[in-house]
Amino acid sequence: MIDELPLRQLQQESARALSAMAATNNNIHQFNKKAHHNSQLWYKAVIEWYVNTYGDLPSRVGPGKDVKLILDV
Repeated sequence: MIDELPLRQLQQESARALSAMAATNNNIHQFNKKAHHNSQLWYKAVIEWYVNTYGDLPSRVGPGKDVKLILDV
């Protein structure tokens, strides 16, 4: 599912997911370990964390679904 998302949707979904977590060094570091210097892998790691936590994409369930992005197209 996540591997099929276009880049823009990866960016949007990861932005929604990040808004649902505490912005601590440890939280961010867990994604850096999985995707060192690769932004698309980083977006996917964030989304995978969210799906494992809430059960579906941030735009569909949990606190991410209520996030309104400024440049949401």
